[in-house]
Amino acid sequence: MDRKLGKFNVVLWGIGHTNAHVVRMWKMKPPADSQLICVSNNPIVTYSGMLPGVLAGQYRPEQMQIDLVRLTSAVGSQLIIDDVTGIDRKKRLLLFDRRAPLEYDLLSIGIGSQPSFEGVTLSGTEAFVPVKPMQSFIERLRLRLETCAQRSRRVRVLIVGGGVGSIEIAMCLRSAFLRRNEALTSPLSNTVKILERLDVILCTGGANIGKGLSESCAGKLRKQLKAMAIEVQTSTRVNQISNSYCDTTDNKKITTDLVIWATDAQAIPVLRKLDLPVDERGFLLTLPTLQSTRDKHIFAVGDAGTLNESPTAKAGVFAVRQGPILFENIARSINDQPLIHYVPQRKFLKLVNIGDGTAIAEYGSRSRQGRFWWWLKNRIDSRFVEMYQDYSPAPPMQSDDDLDVSSTPMRCLGCGGKIGGEILSDALASLDQPQHPDVILGLNGSDDAAIIRTYDNQVTATTDFFAAPLTDPYLVGRIAAINSLSDLFVMGSRPTAGLATVQIPEGHPKAQARILRQVMTGASHEFSLASAAIAGGHTIAGPQLLVGFTVLGRQILAPKIKGGLRAGDALILSKPLGSGVLLAAMMQSKLPGEDFVALIDNLLVGNLIALEVARQFDVSAMTDVTGFGFAGHLSEMLLASNKTARLESKRIPLMQGVESLVDQGITSTLADENQAYAQRINIHNLPTNRALRTALFDPQTCGGILFGVAPEQASATLSFLAENGFANSANIGNTVEPDQSGPAVFYT
Repeated sequence: MDRKLGKFNVVLWGIGHTNAHVVRMWKMKPPADSQLICVSNNPIVTYSGMLPGVLAGQYRPEQMQIDLVRLTSAVGSQLIIDDVTGIDRKKRLLLFDRRAPLEYDLLSIGIGSQPSFEGVTLSGTEAFVPVKPMQSFIERLRLRLETCAQRSRRVRVLIVGGGVGSIEIAMCLRSAFLRRNEALTSPLSNTVKILERLDVILCTGGANIGKGLSESCAGKLRKQLKAMAIEVQTSTRVNQISNSYCDTTDNKKITTDLVIWATDAQAIPVLRKLDLPVDERGFLLTLPTLQSTRDKHIFAVGDAGTLNESPTAKAGVFAVRQGPILFENIARSINDQPLIHYVPQRKFLKLVNIGDGTAIAEYGSRSRQGRFWWWLKNRIDSRFVEMYQDYSPAPPMQSDDDLDVSSTPMRCLGCGGKIGGEILSDALASLDQPQHPDVILGLNGSDDAAIIRTYDNQVTATTDFFAAPLTDPYLVGRIAAINSLSDLFVMGSRPTAGLATVQIPEGHPKAQARILRQVMTGASHEFSLASAAIAGGHTIAGPQLLVGFTVLGRQILAPKIKGGLRAGDALILSKPLGSGVLLAAMMQSKLPGEDFVALIDNLLVGNLIALEVARQFDVSAMTDVTGFGFAGHLSEMLLASNKTARLESKRIPLMQGVESLVDQGITSTLADENQAYAQRINIHNLPTNRALRTALFDPQTCGGILFGVAPEQASATLSFLAENGFANSANIGNTVEPDQSGPAVFYT
């Protein structure tokens, strides 16, 4: 049974150790009357405890990564990937860099920390490789080492820090190179040219290395660093970094080719902008309940928060222990129950990875070293990450305890299924959209229909409607608008106004209003880009989110109808294929985060460019590639024009990730029907490449434009498209007169 919309929006900003526990528990037993929304600036989360092991070749990079796209899809929560710029506490809004604000009832801030750069001047950035953002650290390090490998002299690596993390990086990096004759799985293995020319220097501003460690443990680390020929410079604070050396506050000059920055944790600057109390380093001050000392609706966890009465070090072990407390307190806040306190542990086991198959363990004032401790660290870390790499979908709910359905009558359908007037008015009142002179009567009134001026007694109209392919209603609104507007653009029509048709999932009126507001804000953004207005619409409640628009426009160019193809035309495709495969993978929690980001970037490129292409070039016919797939829409053009197409298979572009997903057997459920539809004309020599063959019949959401253009203008047309955001546009073939068997497609 589908879960109904609840009253409470629970928003997790940052999915670190603590917030990740909430995501996992939500999959098992979500609190009643609520929905979870996850916000991150990256689709991948990296577990810091395993990073040194990746450097040493003990893990593959993907073993320390948690894919938020797959995880949230499996949990059934919403995921927003964007940078947060602030909070409006009075309205309880999370503010973003590139999208509409998000309403929250409860917010948990767990965005971690960053290395301190206080008092440091960067006069050159080529050699500077900070550990964070951790998701890209390995690749940035590898690229710099490859540059250094081209030099004949010794290569000097300076690691700035002195804490456990920087010590582990120094030892594991050194260990990977010392064990160069072994079969390493390290992503740095290809840098073998510099293995015998690498000097590693560990630099700390403190009097000793290993801040917070016992003397017993620190002594073992000093001995280990010496055995590995790692130079240690204490009481040395770097204040300037160039591409070939570092200056220190005591006037030393350290020659270096690579600077890895791994200093003590400092608050991420945005935390100081939240109108919330912070400590001297900028971390949010919290009560023992993990709530902000100023706002009971906001929690701050992991490195982002500091207990006001008993602050602790910034360490993952504390963040992990906060997870169950946070989840319990979120549930209690929803149910208006007293919250429980988090009491940080006084002692805990510390395990330091040497990188050679051994580790140093510390508990209290005692320490040990050996292979057993590496085995234990590996077991703890691997099990922790694997809990969050379970991307199997959540089991269907056996009962719906989100709302008291015993006292809620079953909703009528038809007109009885309409959304309440107050909800609709509230959502539409917040829209900020331009007015259009052709919209005489629209959303500014409450009349039954819109009045729109037409020209020459003609109006170009189209309609489009689909089930939401994403969990983010703001993006759904944008994509639905892009999809609907596209049909007018390829007809040479300038949109005037749109009428929305929206089905909002059943549930609490407050939640319905929020979703409708997000959908309409996203749609309004795209209509604004097209200088068109949303003039009205119709909204009902139902089992799932459905969004569509009827769009009206006026012709500003002669229509480039599908039947206009000429023999000899070059066929241009503006966007790669494969969105159906990617969205199908997302539904199965199998779409990797990197591919998700590429997919969204592709979907959000609209086809307004079609008007300028038709205006500036000798275009004969044009269509957009949508639900019937590339082959289906091409067949419509060829039949209407009575032409045959000769296509070069290798030129047809595919979206990132399509080949891998098709190899896993993932296809859209509409692909077979699309293939049958396309075979109304003869198809010869279908590509043998499985992914490309699948993509030809793949239904496209927000697909590109397919058009014929005079062959002598093909190159200029592609350049124009590339200059305007269509980097993957391609000349995929040409048209010829058909033989006696009629229109056909030949793939070569």
